[in-house]
Amino acid sequence: MPSTDFHTGVLLTDVHRTVATDVHRTIAPRLSAESLPQLAEADLLDSPAAWGGVTTRSGAFRLEPVRLDRDLGLLTRWMNDPEVDAYWELAGSAAVTAAHVRAQLDGVSRGIPCLGLLDGTPMSYWEIYRADLDPLSAHYPARPHDTGIHLLIGDGTNRGRGLGTVLLRAVADLVLDNRPRCMRVIAEPDIRNTPSVSAFLNSGFRCPAEIELPGKRAALMIRERALRNLL
Repeated sequence: MPSTDFHTGVLLTDVHRTVATDVHRTIAPRLSAESLPQLAEADLLDSPAAWGGVTTRSGAFRLEPVRLDRDLGLLTRWMNDPEVDAYWELAGSAAVTAAHVRAQLDGVSRGIPCLGLLDGTPMSYWEIYRADLDPLSAHYPARPHDTGIHLLIGDGTNRGRGLGTVLLRAVADLVLDNRPRCMRVIAEPDIRNTPSVSAFLNSGFRCPAEIELPGKRAALMIRERALRNLL
């Protein structure tokens, strides 16, 4: 039975109903389809800057979000390395590199471009992104919070000696340790890039399929949380 406020004679259920209606009117616009992406943005990727480092057999490694005012020259030099350009196809002026980095920040998957620092020295470039929100999700059976990674090792002296395997495992571990709702780390290296494919396989990823993507045929790489200690 509804109770009554004896000071006013008003049914409390009517008050509750009125308050609920007012609250609904206040909150409802914020939950519109247009605003949901903004509400979810804080949960997209957390903050790699706060993930800390990891000790590997090759040294102490950490991710640091790119700052174009500081890092553009270095990234442009890496992108113009012929071995990098063969798969990234971003050779050219600093403006080309800057446009690519800004597109990561503004894209639907809210990618976070990062430098990879080994013992404090920048030596690799990473893009950490929400694979389940990316156009990639149309090409594989995506799951919520799948986290994608792209990688290039910038200095040729660091290639061909197993660093890719070490760093891929380190970054996948950082993702899984810091994103508890992420059950899988995803990658899609060009199937022609044999060293990259091998590095993924040697770092605990498996390749359940090859997929056709715009501009390339890729090896779908998946590292699953449930198998991280077995592979």
